[in-house]
Amino acid sequence: MSGLRIASLVLASLGLVAAEAAAQQLPEAAGRGTVEGVCTGCHRTNVINQSSGYTHREWKELVGTMIDLSASKQTEDEILNYLTTNFPPNTRRAPKQVSGSHPAPQFKEWTTPTLGQRSRDPVEALDGSIWWVGQFGNVIGRIDPKTGEMKEFQLPAKALPHSVNIDAQGNPWYTGNGNGTIGRIDPRTGEATVFKMPDAAASDPHTAEFDRDGIMWFSLQQSNMFGRLDPKTGEVKLVKSKTGGAKPYGVKIDADGNPWYACNGSNCLVKVDKATMEQTEVKLPIPATTVRRLDIGEDGTIWYVNSSQGRLGRYNPKTGEIKEWDSPSGPQSHPYAIAVIDGIVWYNESGMRPDMLVRFDPKTETFQSWPIPSGGVNAGIIRHMRPTRDGDLLIHQSSTNRIILVPVRSAVPTR
Repeated sequence: MSGLRIASLVLASLGLVAAEAAAQQLPEAAGRGTVEGVCTGCHRTNVINQSSGYTHREWKELVGTMIDLSASKQTEDEILNYLTTNFPPNTRRAPKQVSGSHPAPQFKEWTTPTLGQRSRDPVEALDGSIWWVGQFGNVIGRIDPKTGEMKEFQLPAKALPHSVNIDAQGNPWYTGNGNGTIGRIDPRTGEATVFKMPDAAASDPHTAEFDRDGIMWFSLQQSNMFGRLDPKTGEVKLVKSKTGGAKPYGVKIDADGNPWYACNGSNCLVKVDKATMEQTEVKLPIPATTVRRLDIGEDGTIWYVNSSQGRLGRYNPKTGEIKEWDSPSGPQSHPYAIAVIDGIVWYNESGMRPDMLVRFDPKTETFQSWPIPSGGVNAGIIRHMRPTRDGDLLIHQSSTNRIILVPVRSAVPTR
């Protein structure tokens, strides 16, 4: 984001500042007005209040991933001096790291080009390239992991892509969380073919997965809906969640081809019949539970993150048994993304700083965890994780525009 846009951002964000002023004020001190004006161009000031704090060098690095202030040294100094003075490092969100016998993974990071884009949801394509979306930047991008070369494509106005998936032909698809669309991208040109939702109330396609027949199944969190798209015909079908405020979120497909979704607004997992779209709810034991994401093991076991309670959960569809374990960093750890690879469960504790990558072995019921790098600062967070075809892990750090490959099978990268 160019420094030339600072003045316009200040004016555009005055309404945001006023709206949240009653909720969470920044400390009164020199430079507060500048921080409020510039920073709320992209996010609310509660992000600053809730941060783990940084040194001057760290604040400069973090701010530099969001906006280019090089054209206005005075503005940069005001912002950095204010943040450094009022938000020094603290331990309020310090995680509990658990040691173990698994070798520490080495994290390979790429920093995406467009500042402030909130890069997220990387996925491996058929040719080994890695695609991601930058939700705030309204872009979709591709990395060649062998050379590090990156290319970004601008998406249709206000798409605000939430996630990206690859179809059987190797085409990337994005969910248009901002304008009620789903798009298919030509990987050579970046041209988008757009599919609109048939219902104006279906405003926010969120997370998607393709089944074996090439049908895309997707959640719509705030619309409280679940949908399917047939790419061959363009037909979209939608159903309302059975529970009001369920907020469908993470999506996975089971071995029979039936999609499941997690409820980020209620204590449920939901199975959707692939033929009729009839929904079967599984109520989780703790009423206050909310679930960001889930994954399905090779044996059909449903693994989920109990985000609101700081727990990892397992549901056995064959027996109905549900079991949960406390995450190492406790009730405030907010587990978020999750992936099951070779019977091992991986997830992150997004409420901690640094954001922690957690490994859980179901056979021994033991945890091990490591801090996730984000350049030189402890700024998260992982919102989605997916395995590569080789069984490694793709994650991201959206606050610092980083895409990360984690070789979880060994301590040494194989690429």
